[in-house]
Amino acid sequence: MHHHVLRIGKRVAIGIAGGVVILVGIVMLPLPGPGTVVIVLGLAILSLEFERPRIWMEHLKARGVALKKRVEERRLKRRGHN
Repeated sequence: MHHHVLRIGKRVAIGIAGGVVILVGIVMLPLPGPGTVVIVLGLAILSLEFERPRIWMEHLKARGVALKKRVEERRLKRRGHN
């Protein structure tokens, strides 16, 4: 029973922390500051305990890897033309 209560407490704490970080990121979007990075950080916190944010993080990571690959390919193409 004690373990179950701690587990629920941990889920609640992670949910609140991740939610607050995401809200701060949303507020930062129109303001100067790294709003998008803060939102991703909030998703990373939530993904520690919840499945859906974990799936979103995997998707974002895959998109980031694909973007990095495209940027590297463009950079190599430009070097080849110089």
